[in-house]
Amino acid sequence: MNILITGANGQLAKAFIKYFADKDRSLPTTCRDKFNVTALTKEQLDVSVFDAVSDVVSRCKPHIVLNCSAYNSVDKAEEDVENVFGVNAKAVKNLASVCKKNKSLLVHYSTDYIFDGTKEDIYTENDTPNPINNYGLSKLQGEKFLFEETDNFLLFRVSWVIGEGKQNFLYKVSEWAKKNRVLKIVCDQVSVPTYTVDAVNATMLAIDKGLRGLYHLTNGGYASRYEVARYFIEKTGSKTLALPVKSDYFPSPAKRPFFSAMSNDRLSQALGYNIPHWKDGIDRFIKETGV
Repeated sequence: MNILITGANGQLAKAFIKYFADKDRSLPTTCRDKFNVTALTKEQLDVSVFDAVSDVVSRCKPHIVLNCSAYNSVDKAEEDVENVFGVNAKAVKNLASVCKKNKSLLVHYSTDYIFDGTKEDIYTENDTPNPINNYGLSKLQGEKFLFEETDNFLLFRVSWVIGEGKQNFLYKVSEWAKKNRVLKIVCDQVSVPTYTVDAVNATMLAIDKGLRGLYHLTNGGYASRYEVARYFIEKTGSKTLALPVKSDYFPSPAKRPFFSAMSNDRLSQALGYNIPHWKDGIDRFIKETGV
């Protein structure tokens, strides 16, 4: 089985690469040792260029494409419109079109930021998206292209992804804590930290079970940025003090949803597997990364 991974330098892609290299996986799949993996960085494959995507897919002939490419600089996206829509929307259209022609399964990842955060309840797959920033708009457009181009897909919405690398919130907190006795963390943005290892395991189970369509893929529970930071700081043994502040304490170009936590019930039921709580995910992240 040929697997093509895009965005190979990203957190999620790195977790997939590690998964396929691990012969002692905790969540087995029926074809666990039959993968031929090609992982390409942005420099090796610009997914926003149709001809490049078509050429790579025609050569690799993947049975499954794991699209881990993403433009996720939320504030920068307010100005860098062409690039954010190129990577998060146009690229999805390219991949979906080529995958349909090649009869490949396309696995794509979207975000909780397609919601405006005003529901005052947990978001499900049945809720209507209403993005409030360009990042969310671009990811929603990518979803729409996916639905238009093919029906052979898995679309996972994830949130607050944490994994190997420097792109995640916990890495930033760790660096801040090394330099400051007191950290001020926003307490009015609430969602679900999602550990890449759990996202990969759930994805592979979904593929193994032949699932298709839209699912919310997060760890269990929900928390504010402040709660996540405080839990992480305490678990790492840092003496740094975390203080809660409101979002307007840190003015930013892009608006963030107040409460964008998503329910993973639909996916958990389809998999017959309870995705771990976010605290459990952070505990393993600390242990496995040595932060």
